[in-house]
Amino acid sequence: GQLPTWLQGILLRNGPGMHTIGDTKYNHWFDGLALLHSFTFKNGEVYYRSKYLRSDTYHCNVEANRIVVSEFGTMAYPDPCKNIFAKAFTYLSHTIPEFTDNCLINIMKTGDDFYATSETNFIRKINPQTLETLEKVDYSKYVAVNLATSHPHYDSAGNILNMGTSIVDKGKTKYILFKIPPSVPEKEKKKSCFKHMEVVSSIPSRSLLHPSYYHSFGMSENYVVFIEQPFRLDILKLATAYIRGVNWASCLSYHKEDKTWFHFVDKKTKKEVPTKFYADAMVLFHHINAYEEDGHIVFDVIAYTDNSLYDMFYLKNLSKNLEENKQLPSIPTCKRFVVPLQYDKDAEVGSNLVTLPTPATAVKEKDGSIYCQPEILCEGIELPRINYDYNGKKYKYVFATKVQWSPVPAKIVKFDTQTKEMFQWGEDHCWPSEPIFVPSPDAREEDDGVILTCVVMSDPKEAPFLLVLDAKTFKELGRAKVNVGMHLDLHGMFIPEKDLKTETE
Repeated sequence: GQLPTWLQGILLRNGPGMHTIGDTKYNHWFDGLALLHSFTFKNGEVYYRSKYLRSDTYHCNVEANRIVVSEFGTMAYPDPCKNIFAKAFTYLSHTIPEFTDNCLINIMKTGDDFYATSETNFIRKINPQTLETLEKVDYSKYVAVNLATSHPHYDSAGNILNMGTSIVDKGKTKYILFKIPPSVPEKEKKKSCFKHMEVVSSIPSRSLLHPSYYHSFGMSENYVVFIEQPFRLDILKLATAYIRGVNWASCLSYHKEDKTWFHFVDKKTKKEVPTKFYADAMVLFHHINAYEEDGHIVFDVIAYTDNSLYDMFYLKNLSKNLEENKQLPSIPTCKRFVVPLQYDKDAEVGSNLVTLPTPATAVKEKDGSIYCQPEILCEGIELPRINYDYNGKKYKYVFATKVQWSPVPAKIVKFDTQTKEMFQWGEDHCWPSEPIFVPSPDAREEDDGVILTCVVMSDPKEAPFLLVLDAKTFKELGRAKVNVGMHLDLHGMFIPEKDLKTETE
């Protein structure tokens, strides 16, 4: 096929790549050592390269020729790197484990720099052109967080907003919204922008010893949307996991009898909206988008009825599930919540406060709290992406992978949230990655641009390839075959040529 001439830059992807070291194996797919790979688009041609992230974790494991650094689903013993990693820690002294710097989930842009990220307090700077691993940054040196999401948001000024959990202060567990500026003042050129990180707001956890797990959050024009779900981390169990010989994942549990709480932080006042909004119990990993309309916040998420998704990715389950075409016990559901921030305070108990034309409701309860029920937009999609120029604004399209029967994606789709129409691309034996939308330079409409996805073949004789689709029609424009074993990955980003520093810089 032909690639559009304007498509110039690098598609950077991240995900778990190495699951066996010497005679040892990770228990969970999400634990594997990070493998970066990139597709560089230059004058209608595509160049591929891949490289393991050279984290401290990678070096310790490779030198010992076995897994010596614990990951979320795999606890390692005994630990020769113990002085730098995974120290057993006691609740009494309330020190937190030294987490891994195996940043295998996503890529984040900070000013002109790029970082590999995961959900611990560490990120690793990388060179997007050579995939070389550079310095390690510890968020906890600048703000008091022990965990942070790998799905930050970027505002119009280029600031990064992210959420982290602080379990440092005894009995004062809280969720922290923090901001990283894109650059530093001229006179402080030698300093990093992390030195200028600031806490925007903090939300106390409803349960001090059981903070909510979260993988992402939402952002509208004026608010940050944070969902405290009843999928929670038990800090006491976390504190004793090493001594008990269990992995950290076993310290997470889902409380289906509990509620899901919605928090809205006003970006200008930095304060949380005082009204208590809640919904039924659910587990979610990915927010899609959020926007404001006539005094309401509308936000879309992919939600599950339980936490079985994580368990399906234990390697012992994954191969079994694929052989047996095991059904997903909980189908991902795209839900739209509509929350009235401005409403008649004298409204009757039991009345629906939503005034937009939508099946979603927000009902006033006796105690003044508001119970929200969503509109179901569609089912069976995951790894959602949008045209990020529409982030925080009213939007139409979600680009996502379609999961039919197993946790592995079979197709990619474009879903119209207004008409509920779905375009699909799929071929036999193809497992596509998260689709990334790249807008065309003269884009007038939300779907003017292309979709990029890496496709891994379930038939080992077939070569994997990069697929380029026209985002409007979902027709194939071209594909670039790669004659190496390519792995399924998690997340990534497209870096336009103008955002790449030249080697001399």
